[in-house]
Amino acid sequence: MNKAMPQSDEDVPLVTPAICNLIKHRMKHLTPRRTDQQHSAKLVNDLRDSLLDFLKKNKKQPYFRSVTVLNSGSYYEIVKINDPDEFDMMLLLPTPRLTWTELKEFHGLHYSVSLIRPTRTEIQAFLLADGLTISASRILSEMRCLVRNFISTYKVPKGAGRWVLNRKRPSSPAVTLSLMCNAQDGEQATELLSVDIVPALEAPELQAWPLAARDGLKVDNWLGKKARRDFTRQSFYFVPKKPAGRNLSDAAKESWRISFSHIEKEIIKNHGQARTCCEGHATKCCRKKCLMLLKCLIEGLKVRFPEELERLCSYHGKTAFLHTLCRRGRDSQWAPGDLPSSFMELLLALQDHAFRGQLPHFFIPAYNLFAAPAFPRKARSCLQKALEEQVKLGLPLLQQPGPAPPLALNPSPPYPSLGAKRDHSPVMILASIVISLGLLSLAAIAVF
Repeated sequence: MNKAMPQSDEDVPLVTPAICNLIKHRMKHLTPRRTDQQHSAKLVNDLRDSLLDFLKKNKKQPYFRSVTVLNSGSYYEIVKINDPDEFDMMLLLPTPRLTWTELKEFHGLHYSVSLIRPTRTEIQAFLLADGLTISASRILSEMRCLVRNFISTYKVPKGAGRWVLNRKRPSSPAVTLSLMCNAQDGEQATELLSVDIVPALEAPELQAWPLAARDGLKVDNWLGKKARRDFTRQSFYFVPKKPAGRNLSDAAKESWRISFSHIEKEIIKNHGQARTCCEGHATKCCRKKCLMLLKCLIEGLKVRFPEELERLCSYHGKTAFLHTLCRRGRDSQWAPGDLPSSFMELLLALQDHAFRGQLPHFFIPAYNLFAAPAFPRKARSCLQKALEEQVKLGLPLLQQPGPAPPLALNPSPPYPSLGAKRDHSPVMILASIVISLGLLSLAAIAVF
């Protein structure tokens, strides 16, 4: 039985005028500038189109010639904060009819994916010894090799910088590219933006969701039963991400993680109980703004505790957000004027999940995102205390740092101007007498 975070009327933080002003002011500066968004999108779209053209024409690996793109992530959900510098791109690989076997020790999140029957098509180069099981490691390795070859020939738009291939990250399903600025002599190149390219297998719409996912997506009291039924009839994806931890079995090393990122994007873009939510000024809500503020706070926590909260990511915040939307489903509970109190409600929900050590995956409720080894106990304890500190101190991590003072390119003159107010304090009068006597002495020496 899970214990709940103890709360009384005294424990619930008062949304003071100072916190209200802080939240509203921070929100005004979170949305990326339109010109920055357009510039970044132009660069990423050029990269995407050129990559697809390269894969279509590549002779080394014909299996990748027919890939299609599914854009996902916060930029396409329109909840990106600060700078538009991170993009996600899912490359859907053509696959025959699939079957999958759940790895029970991972509670429905990871699967061994196989073909239903043997094949002589291009995918056979990525099958294991049984001739049916699709190798996640081989797919990801080949994707990385193809992207490396593509980058060596790709011409970035003039003056935009250069794309580089990042080092492989353990358990990551992505091949990551970074756009680096053109460094001047003696300067170190800095990253302008990054793109995660994730190969994925698509399970057709005709195939039912795995058993572990059929109890998730509890949106009946929020978006309605019909919306849930429509979502569950959509396809889903497998990405080549193995579980966290050591001493994995051979099956776990070649396993795939289930993904519903396309449905998450659709839910967040069409988030209202009423279909007209956020279509006009009169039907606005503050749901997305609350998520953006929580993402900002999570980024601040990771900067402050880089080692302790290394495993914390925005997906934890998004999951807590989706659970909160199910619990507070009415549009009237997210009125624009209630942004401060709604955000504090969301923050307390994440704090409660950390306290209880329970953050169920939104689609796979049996999988706990706050369970070790994926999220160590020390990290959860640090997160709980850090969130408690933020609530008590009035959200200091949401305070926007002030601009740096301008450089003193024109220093003040050593003497006050004629119109300046003079300082007649005794100390200044004495200092003036001393300086005058010194100047007289120098003049006498010069005469002799």
